[in-house]
This record gives sequence, C-alpha cells and structure tokens, in this order.
Amino acid sequence: MNRDDPEGAIAEAAKTYSNWGRWGEDDVLGTLNFLTEAKRREGAALVRRGVSFSLSQRFDMNGPQKGWRRRTNPVHTMLDTGTDAALGNQGFPHGIGGADDVIAMPLQCSTQWDGLGHIFDHGRAWNGRDAATTVTSDGDLVTGIEHMAPYVAGRGVLLDVGRVVGDDDGTKELPDGFAVTEEHLTATAAAHGVSVGRGDIVVVRTGQLARVRREGWGDYAGGPAPGLSFTTAGWLHRTEIAAIATDTWGFEVRPNEFEGAFQPLHQVVIPNMGLLIGEMWDLDALAEDCAADGVYEFWLTAAPLPITGAVGSPVNPVAVK
Repeated sequence: MNRDDPEGAIAEAAKTYSNWGRWGEDDVLGTLNFLTEAKRREGAALVRRGVSFSLSQRFDMNGPQKGWRRRTNPVHTMLDTGTDAALGNQGFPHGIGGADDVIAMPLQCSTQWDGLGHIFDHGRAWNGRDAATTVTSDGDLVTGIEHMAPYVAGRGVLLDVGRVVGDDDGTKELPDGFAVTEEHLTATAAAHGVSVGRGDIVVVRTGQLARVRREGWGDYAGGPAPGLSFTTAGWLHRTEIAAIATDTWGFEVRPNEFEGAFQPLHQVVIPNMGLLIGEMWDLDALAEDCAADGVYEFWLTAAPLPITGAVGSPVNPVAVK
C-alpha cells in the first residue's frame, strides 16, 4: 500500500471490490441482499439462554459530540410533565394526566447506521448513481434508509479484537491509531471458534469506547482511534457479510493510513461495495458475556428508524443469546 497515493489506492479498491449492478440497477439494499430469509432463520436458532444485550449508547447530552459538522448531542425536552398533571393544567377529565417529550438530534450523533447515501465517490452514489440527483435537500430520494428498516436482523458475530489482540497489557483494548488488518480479524475469529460469512452482521470491539468512558470523551468524536485498516476492503468484500459495526466513531483507523486522506475506506465500501456500516456501538457487556460462555454468535436485530430520505439512523441494536 503506497501511503502517499490515496487517490490511486481508492480507485483500485473501488474497481476491484465494486458491487455495482450485482443486484440490478434499481437496488437500494446493497450488501443487505446477502441477509436472506434462510440466514435470518439461522440467526433466530442461536437463541438458547434468552439473555439480551442492548448495544446502544445512551442518547443524552452527555454524549461524545463536540459540534464537528454541526453534530451535537441529543437535546431532550419535556412537553408535558407530572407537575403539569398534578397542578391540573392539562385540561383532561376525571383526573387523568400524562407526560410527553421531544428530542432534537443529528441522526448520526451516537449509536447509528451509515446509510448508502451517506458517502460518495467522485460524485457517484451507491450503484453508480449521480450523487447530485440521488441525495438532494429533500433527502436521499433513492436509497433512503427507510428501505432497510425491515431487513437488519439475523446472525450476529462478535469479533473482540481488543480482547484477543490488545490483551498483552491486560487492558483488552487497542490503542488509538491501531490498524486492524484482515489477519487480526481472522485470528480473532479463530480464537473465538466462530466463522464469518455470507449474510452475517459483524460487530468489532476495539475497546476504545470502554477507554473513553473511563478517561473522558476527549477526541473520541473524530479524533485518533483504532479501527479497520484500508487493507480490509478485500476481506469485507470476499466474506459477503451483510453489515459491520464497531465501537468507534469512524469505523476505520484514525489517523487514516494515507497522507492527507479522510476516511478512504468509507469511500470504497459504502458507495462502491454497498456495505452497511455501524458506528459508536456499545459492545462491552456483550463481550464480557461472550468471553464467559465462549459463544460469539447470537441473534441480532438492529433496524434503523424508517426516516424517509435519511442517510443515517440512530439504532438500538439488541443481541440475544
């Protein structure tokens, strides 16, 4: 990999790992096409104990955002309260009262999916579409994340790279700037005794979220982080996984591996490969349970909110073992 030539590396990877036309010119699901009904049944059969884990951070003002690209933490406001009800200010009959609330938040400020309209490659969106006419001020007119809402449920696989690769010092965490390679991913899968293949939803724990919760958010949102190496593009394509998520802000290693680049792996895998990417997932409790019982596969449901025309969505993923 020539670290001084991001343009060349991105162009080569985009061509080599493109899925344009694979599911027809009208496709709006990308790699979610790998998550078939049979694969969903396989995932459901993994539920044995019935124990469940939310893989979402809390959505509140104590989140990681610092305002970059106008991304703020969620603002939760009450519209009606118990105080209003107790004072009789709500105007309801026979003593009934209630509470209502509202939240204002960027759709990608915390645990979320990147939709297929989130990233472009030289003005091209997923499946080769013109970005200018695909995503406008009216939203994603073609691949809005609402199309994915029924489908993101199936076999989940945890690759706890932080535990397997980053355990030399006992922290079970990868340092910021650590590039997770294909070799790290396959070694972790082997250590867990688990396979990764077509239609799987893969979650990769680096341990960064555990570290920033212990030490403070710092530059978690946009700063240095462990993450997937650009060189994993071939593995992501070859395994035919349906989706992948990490416990980091940006999925791929930061600083990025090319001089002067910004999120080059995103540029390959979203608009060219059609891969669904999740970020800022909380995998720690699940990882502890997987380590305790030695089972790293589970039923996972992680539907995005069907927000018409959105290019991303908050999500509360739930893993059930």
